[in-house]
Amino acid sequence: MAEQPEIHPAGRPEMPSGTVRIVDLPESDQQFVRSALRHDTPLHDLLGLEIVEIGEGHAVLSMPVRPQAFNSTGNLHGGAIATLIDVAAGTAAARGSGFEPGRQSLVTADLHVRYLGRPHGDTVYARAELLKAGRQLIVVECRVTDVQDRVIASADFSMMIVPLRKPLRPMATAKDTDPDL
Repeated sequence: MAEQPEIHPAGRPEMPSGTVRIVDLPESDQQFVRSALRHDTPLHDLLGLEIVEIGEGHAVLSMPVRPQAFNSTGNLHGGAIATLIDVAAGTAAARGSGFEPGRQSLVTADLHVRYLGRPHGDTVYARAELLKAGRQLIVVECRVTDVQDRVIASADFSMMIVPLRKPLRPMATAKDTDPDL
């Protein structure tokens, strides 16, 4: 797979064809993307996750560095970073594989995070890149950077495509055909 240009919050590097930057969409479409990510997943809303960019086989998400995501020592919680990675990598896996929403579910099979530093600034970014999409197993790598483009975490991630599963605890707004993202 060809090397993709890095996304820098301050700049606008060349993007691969098929890439959509959410900020370039009309406001109503931006609201739809934000709602789709957060509406039925309270944890995504609590952490303030946002899709920044999506393409074939990659995704960039952001998360504000704020008290709701801190641990008991006042630092960004590793679980918050892992959740950001899981959502970014899952989005890249869904976009770059043979996944069929409404017929199949995507489930995390493995997530290994290396925490490499503390972020500087008020936002962190997860860039997930598809490495390999098989018939059932999808492998993604992800880097989390701060606003100064310093790497604060790196992760290996795999996801499996499985037959559609009913939720453990049905929600009024959930449909049986909703993906497990």
